[in-house]
Amino acid sequence: MLWSLIKIILFVAAIAGVTYGAAYLMESEGGVMITVAGVEYSLGPLQSVIALVTLVFLTWLAFKLVGLLIATFKFLNGDETAISRYFDRNRERKGYQALSDGMVALASGDGYDAMEKARKAQKYLAKPELTNLLVAQAAELQGDSKKASETYKKLLADSTTRFVGVRGLMKQKLNEGQTDTALKLAETAFALKPRHVETQDMLLKLQADTGDWKGARSTLSAKLKYGTVPRDVHRRRDAVLALSEAKEVLAEGNSVEAREEAIEANRKSPDLIPAAIMASEGYLEKGKPRYATRVLKKAWDAQPHPDIAAAYAAIEPNETPQARISRFKTLVKNNPSNAEARMLMAELYIAAEDFPEARRALGDLFETDPTTRSLTIMAAIERGEGASDAVVKGWLAKALTAPRGPQWVCQNCHNVQTEWAPTCGNCDSFDTLSWTSPPSTRVDSPTGVSMLPLIVGTIEDNTAEDIEMTEDAEVIDQPVETSDEPTGDDVAPSPDESPEVQPGFINK
Repeated sequence: MLWSLIKIILFVAAIAGVTYGAAYLMESEGGVMITVAGVEYSLGPLQSVIALVTLVFLTWLAFKLVGLLIATFKFLNGDETAISRYFDRNRERKGYQALSDGMVALASGDGYDAMEKARKAQKYLAKPELTNLLVAQAAELQGDSKKASETYKKLLADSTTRFVGVRGLMKQKLNEGQTDTALKLAETAFALKPRHVETQDMLLKLQADTGDWKGARSTLSAKLKYGTVPRDVHRRRDAVLALSEAKEVLAEGNSVEAREEAIEANRKSPDLIPAAIMASEGYLEKGKPRYATRVLKKAWDAQPHPDIAAAYAAIEPNETPQARISRFKTLVKNNPSNAEARMLMAELYIAAEDFPEARRALGDLFETDPTTRSLTIMAAIERGEGASDAVVKGWLAKALTAPRGPQWVCQNCHNVQTEWAPTCGNCDSFDTLSWTSPPSTRVDSPTGVSMLPLIVGTIEDNTAEDIEMTEDAEVIDQPVETSDEPTGDDVAPSPDESPEVQPGFINK
C-alpha cells in the first residue's frame, strides 16, 4: 500500500517536472539553426530538445532493426534458430540482471525483494538450477519453510543441483529438530560430495550426537583421507570415538570388546584419562598389572588426575599404607610439584597417620592454590596433630567457600561437567572437555561467607591453653548461617563427624 502511494507520488512529480521544463523551454529565447541541402531550419529550445530525444530513439531503433535484419538473413540461409536467439538474448539479459539483483537483495537480507527478483528471473530464464536456488534461499529468508522445502525438492531432480537440494533439506530438518532425518540426508550429501568439509563436519557431529561411533570413526577417517583434518587431531578424536564405542559396548555387557576398544583408544591418545583408566581395568582383567601400571603412569605424566590415582590404587587394593606410599612415589616422581601430586601424597600420609610428613608433602599449596580439597586436607592435618576444634573448623569454614579446583570444563562454552563425555552437554561441541579450573565469576562479600573463619575460629595453630573460654566460644558450637548456602560436594564435613579425612582419590 505504501509503495503504491510512493509510486503515484513519484509519477505525479515526474509529470509536473516535465511540464515545468517544457514551459520553461517555450518561454526561453534562442534556439538551433540547422542547414540541410541549402534549406535552413530554425528550432526553438523546446523543439531542439524534442529533436534530440527523437534522434537518440531513432538511432537505438536503427541498431535493433539492423540486428533483426541480420538474424532474418541467417534464418533465410538455413539457421532455423537465428531469430529465436535474437529475442532470447534480450530475455536472458533481463533474466540475468534480475538474478544478479536477487542475489544482492539476498545478501542484504531483503527477502521480499529477493523473491520478486527470483520470480522475474524465472520468467525470463530457462535455468531452474539457478532460479530455484534463489527462490529457496529467498523463501528461507522470509521464513516460508514450506516454499523453501518444495523448491529444494525440485533441485533433487537435476544431478548438477542434487547436492544443493539435499544440503538445503538437511539444514531445514536440523532447524526443525528432526536429527534422524537430518542424519540420513547428511549421509546422502556426503556420498554425493565426500570432499565437502561442511558436510563432513555436520555428518560427524550428527553421528556423535546419535551415538553412531562406528560411523563417526569412518567419517573421521574420510576427513583424514581428504586432508581436512591434521593427523594428530585425527588420532586424538579417533581415540575419543573409540573410547565412546567401548563404553557403549560395555553397557551392552560385552566386556571383551569394550576392553579391546579401550586399549586401542589409549594407544591412540595416552593422555585421554578415561581411556587410560578403562585400558588399565582391561589389563587387570587379563591379569597384566604391569601393563596397567605402565598405562596409568603415562597418563599421569601427561595429566595428573584423581581418577588415575584411584585406578592406580586398585592395582594393589590390599596393600598397607606404607607400601602404598612407596608405590605411589614412583607414580608422582616425574611431577612431584604438581598440585594434584602434592595433595595425593598428603592424603596418603594422612591415611598412614604421618601428619608431619603430610604437612611437608602439601607444602604451601593451601596458600598459593587454595581449593576445597587442599584446605580440607589442612583441616585433617590439624586434627591429626591435635589442634583445637576452633582451628579445624576455621580451615573447614575457609574450604567451604574456596574454589573446587580443576574440573571437566568445556573449552568452547566453559560449561562444567561432573564426568568426562565426548561431547559437551551444553553446546554439543565435540572433544572440548579438558581437566582445568573453571573461570571464577563469584565475588565474595566482605561481610558474607568470607567472614566464616573469623566466626568459627582462627586458622592459626593455637594451643588449647591460648584459647580463652569466653562467651564467644559458644558461637563455635552453633550452626553457621551464611548468605551463600552450599549444596552437594561444596559442603565440607564437620571434624566432629569425620575425625580423619580419607584420600580424595579413594573417595572418588
